[in-house]
Amino acid sequence: MQISQQIKDKFKNSKNILALTGAGISAESGVPTFRGKEGLWKQYRAEELATPQAFFRDPKLVWEWYLWRMELITTKSPNPAHFALAELENKRSNFNLITQNVDGLHKKSGSKKIIEIHGNIFRNRCTDCDKTYDSDLLILKNSTECPNCKSIVRPDVLWFGESYDTDLLNQAISLAEKSELVFIIGSSGAVGIPVELARIAKENGAFVIEINTDQSGYSRYADLFLQGKAGEILPELIPYFV
Repeated sequence: MQISQQIKDKFKNSKNILALTGAGISAESGVPTFRGKEGLWKQYRAEELATPQAFFRDPKLVWEWYLWRMELITTKSPNPAHFALAELENKRSNFNLITQNVDGLHKKSGSKKIIEIHGNIFRNRCTDCDKTYDSDLLILKNSTECPNCKSIVRPDVLWFGESYDTDLLNQAISLAEKSELVFIIGSSGAVGIPVELARIAKENGAFVIEINTDQSGYSRYADLFLQGKAGEILPELIPYFV
């Protein structure tokens, strides 16, 4: 890949670096997007199941879907793009990652400075006392009862129609405001808040690089568009961060 000296200099000199990742980076690991045609499970679509209304109407059905998803995700592994971002974090202490993905593959690859802005499918939250728990598939198959108050637990993920966690959102906005170099990786730009973070970064002077298989809702903010798979492109860029 040909990278101009100007871009190499930005890699070398940028003090605050941010990556925004979406479903595309995990799709390269074989994780379905769970939306659209790929999201069809039995006769239901993700948009019909991932809502508070669907959960309180039929929690057993929604949990059955999430357990299926969790079992599928546990068979997948991080790909070179995940590992490249973990390596970048090791190289640069001022690197941060904001992901829309709930699959935990960034953590599995070694990344630590992560904001999981849509939650994590392998964490549960009580619908009454609000305590959170790491998910255990074997336990969940037999009981979705909160160990603390005996109420039902739910996946600790952001559902359609719900508001973002205020603290996480404020952290994300703060990172976007001070970032000098931003990577947008594998995201369609169909979700409003992540696109807003890209806009905030751009308006505050960040140099924005988009890595995607196709143009997206982010592309209007990109200073550089690199078309292709993140797992092929990102590992080639990491050596320029010295």
